[in-house]
Amino acid sequence: MDEFEELVNQHYQALYRFGFSLARDPDRAADLVQQTFVIWAQKGHQLEERSKAKTWLFTTLYREYLGSARRARRYPETEISEVEHELPSHEQDSGRKLDARRAVVLLTCLDETFRAPLTLFYLQQHSYKEIAEILDVPIGTVMSRISRGKDQLRRKMNARALEGEQRIVEFKPVKNRKNNG
Repeated sequence: MDEFEELVNQHYQALYRFGFSLARDPDRAADLVQQTFVIWAQKGHQLEERSKAKTWLFTTLYREYLGSARRARRYPETEISEVEHELPSHEQDSGRKLDARRAVVLLTCLDETFRAPLTLFYLQQHSYKEIAEILDVPIGTVMSRISRGKDQLRRKMNARALEGEQRIVEFKPVKNRKNNG
């Protein structure tokens, strides 16, 4: 039996009981134990003194519990029926989705200098600092390029909207004329 299996067999029940005493939910306790062993599989090799593995496991489980409790307070689970009235309707979002698609298409028309920071910030969700590191430019340059790129994108979207309005042709139906003939 390898060391990991031995560790699981030796400490699973005690860790589960500890997790259950904290979470007061059997499923949550099992999740905490599983997450603890996942972290051990990833980082357990860093523990120099194997005699401290039990303490490390219990400490890790406790920290995972505290982290999940913090997340639960920050993002409480709510029944959808209780907050359904707060959810946006699909009809309101359809215009936004069209604009977002059009923005992504128009983004490809921008110069690379502005396209890269905009893509990294809005589509890839990177921070200014991360973008500065990726592009190897100062953070102020990133902020400036994002600002200027947004302006260019806004102008392109407005220009396209005007082009679309100019293509609209007023349609006047012709009244039915009888042929007298």
